Amino acid sequence: MKFEDYKYQRPNMEHMQETFQKALTRFNEARNAEAQEQAIDQINQLRFDFGTMARLASIRHSIDTTDAFYDKEKDFFNQNGPMFSQLNNQYYKALIASPFKDALIKRKGRLLFDKAEQSIRTFSKEILSELQEENTLASEHQKLLASAQIDFKGKKRNLSQMAPFSQSSDRETRKAASKAVTGFYQEHEAKLDEIYDKLIKVRTKIAKKLGYPSFTELAYDRLGRTDYDANDVAQYRKQVIEQIVPLNTALFKRKQKRLNLDPIYHYDLSLDYLSGNPTPKGDKDWMVEQASHMYREMSDETDAFFTFMREKNLLDLEAKKGKAGGGYCTFISNYDSPFIFANFNGTKHDVDVLTHEAGHAFQMYMSRHHEVPEYHMATMEVSEIHSMSMEFFAWPWIDNFFKEDTEKYKFSHLSQALGLISYGNAIDEFQHEIYANPNLTKKARKALWKSIDKKYFPYKVYDDNAYLEAGNGWQGIMHIFAVPFYMIDYTIAQVCAFQFWVKSQTNKDAAWENYVKLCKAGGSRSFLDLLKLANLENPFTPGTLSTVIPEIENYLNAIDDSRF
Repeated sequence: MKFEDYKYQRPNMEHMQETFQKALTRFNEARNAEAQEQAIDQINQLRFDFGTMARLASIRHSIDTTDAFYDKEKDFFNQNGPMFSQLNNQYYKALIASPFKDALIKRKGRLLFDKAEQSIRTFSKEILSELQEENTLASEHQKLLASAQIDFKGKKRNLSQMAPFSQSSDRETRKAASKAVTGFYQEHEAKLDEIYDKLIKVRTKIAKKLGYPSFTELAYDRLGRTDYDANDVAQYRKQVIEQIVPLNTALFKRKQKRLNLDPIYHYDLSLDYLSGNPTPKGDKDWMVEQASHMYREMSDETDAFFTFMREKNLLDLEAKKGKAGGGYCTFISNYDSPFIFANFNGTKHDVDVLTHEAGHAFQMYMSRHHEVPEYHMATMEVSEIHSMSMEFFAWPWIDNFFKEDTEKYKFSHLSQALGLISYGNAIDEFQHEIYANPNLTKKARKALWKSIDKKYFPYKVYDDNAYLEAGNGWQGIMHIFAVPFYMIDYTIAQVCAFQFWVKSQTNKDAAWENYVKLCKAGGSRSFLDLLKLANLENPFTPGTLSTVIPEIENYLNAIDDSRF
């Protein structure tokens, strides 16, 4: 079957609840661990069934947010997802209370029970209406951004389609593109403020009802974080300020010299070279062919994986009207299928997102053998190691995509990876402050973003853009609205991906072996245990950054970027 043949049918919630409750009764009345395992299998299949339909509705809605049918189906899951979470919560409570718990731990692993206990803390039937409201608000933000139709150079374009103009070698084009994009956000500034204001309030209300001090602690539990807390992250951000921000500032000065601009404004930052940014030398279909060649040569496992993705049409890559922004990978349980979603626009980002999301998909493909659904995927910071490391493992084949621009691409890729660490930490600090002070006014939130933005990007100048100068740059960041506190995971993973990159310079086979081992493990171990499995150092530990930064600096310093 191909993706378009995957059957969608709205779940019958009454029948679903009835069947789930019967399976729970069977579990609770079981006289031994074997009988409880049989009930668990039935419960897991119900979870797979509901999750599969939710994923199909979400994917097809994001492919075309104007599709009336899937718009209604997305609303259905916004309303009924929390109700299914209530059933899942009952299962977790029964699992923890099992008289055969020790035997089940031996069969299923301790981590399942740790995850169950953590999940129980994040849910109560008393918060159902608030969860529904949170889902609806996050969807409203996605739909608002997807609705963008910006008049530019004689055509209407969505936000993804504006990206190439922001990287134009012509400064007036870059400035005009920036003005057009921020004009869209400025037009909807009040609405974006309103959506976020409501999200902060409802998330804080949920946290208080569940007994958390603030939404921050709830968000950490939602993300499955067991090995570290907000204090560890704060210490990590401190290291970033001390070590990464100065390095990014030095790279900015090199860019300023390359571009021969003084001052450099915000709309200049997306351009890396006066000769133009590196671009893939073909269209979407051509890039997929290059990826097929790459994964065929990379390993037998990647060859089988990417062939599976192509044959089943599990890639939707082109930007088009009505399509949601961004890129993602998700897993359709009943079909054992990863799915990759992207918005190609002719920039280097097309290759970045293809290799990045392929890293996620490869992990899902390699760990789908786990009998415990909770082990199919790791927590977010580990999942992003899979994706960001795949970007670097693609380097030996990157010339197939970029031809004469290969060296430019590698310089930009490393530089931007360092920039992402600053960017993700800025967003993380913003969110920690927001949820520690949920009653901040809209104006105070903007002042907060402005000060944090300046801390992590001291060289950024907004020219005459009043909207950005006022501290509104966070309004278009999907993660802030839809997946709070997720952005830091990208940066933690980036430090781990840097480690794989460094190791692959000296022993490519060993680095790849450890990477595959990490992917196969899925989420069957905790964050720190998975790092040990893959022979990676903990990014929170002081000194870990220092083990990779010199190698990155040496590589970048060895390149004469003035000739690009």
